[in-house]
Amino acid sequence: MATKDYLLGRKGQRGRPQGMLFSDNPGTIVDGFYIPNGIEIGADTAETDESLLSQFIILSDDNRDAISMQQDRIEQRQRMINGRMRSYHIADKLNINTSWNMLPSRAYSLPADFDESTGKSPYENSNNQEYTTDGGAGGVELLDWYNNHQGSFWVYLAYDNYKNFGDDSSSFNKLNRYNEIVEVFFADFQHSVERRGGSNYDFWNISLALEEV
Repeated sequence: MATKDYLLGRKGQRGRPQGMLFSDNPGTIVDGFYIPNGIEIGADTAETDESLLSQFIILSDDNRDAISMQQDRIEQRQRMINGRMRSYHIADKLNINTSWNMLPSRAYSLPADFDESTGKSPYENSNNQEYTTDGGAGGVELLDWYNNHQGSFWVYLAYDNYKNFGDDSSSFNKLNRYNEIVEVFFADFQHSVERRGGSNYDFWNISLALEEV
């Protein structure tokens, strides 16, 4: 099962989580950390309960473009007899777009085998076997997630939005964790093989769009 220590071990090189995590569940809050339930795709585990396996995937920040977030305000507007506009607000829904250029087609040369306690891969920091610099998903892993998710799933977002943690001074000290979770559908997914490599991996370009449920 994923833990706070596991996610801390899977962080990128800047000591902060990768910008996006995809999960089959909204997870739980443990010591102020959003933790997805279950086990990451590629983890080395003795768990045999299939309902816990392959529950989430951490996306790479390598060559990722901006995470663009657009609010879609759903409302009914009507102009009154006196000329003023009245709005009946229904909901705000989030649309998320991002893309990767020259993303390695695989994260590692072999199955990642992330340690179930520390989140570390035995191939970490090996230029010959680790292809994404932060151990995040490569192109094939992203495509596989898309192919297996015709329905909704959750995206965890890590960016500086301290207001999600409250209004006191402690909210300023939580850059090292995910701060927002949104249930989404895939609105679009495109990939292209930009350059074929030798005997290790290819470079892919990927773009995706997510729409809040």
